[in-house]
Amino acid sequence: MEECINMAKNEMAYTLSDRGTYLSMKSKIDLVISFEKDPMLANPYGVIAVNPEKWNTAKYKDVKIFIDWLCSKEGQTLIGDFKIDGETLFFPNTK
Repeated sequence: MEECINMAKNEMAYTLSDRGTYLSMKSKIDLVISFEKDPMLANPYGVIAVNPEKWNTAKYKDVKIFIDWLCSKEGQTLIGDFKIDGETLFFPNTK
């Protein structure tokens, strides 16, 4: 993604980028966001526990603890509070 952003900078062009890569490069490039926050641009992250009956090395109990924490109010607050240069990187969406 960094190469694509650099190419857009060099060619004075547009590109689609994930927010994290853009924010990590923002101080080194002179590109600005021209369009954001449209639901069609959503790039959700997810977590899935694998079936321990199919994967005997799966640590289901540990993963379940992590998933429960990630979806908790505390986990969602930490996700929403994570920033790069004062800008929110991730937007919690557990309902």
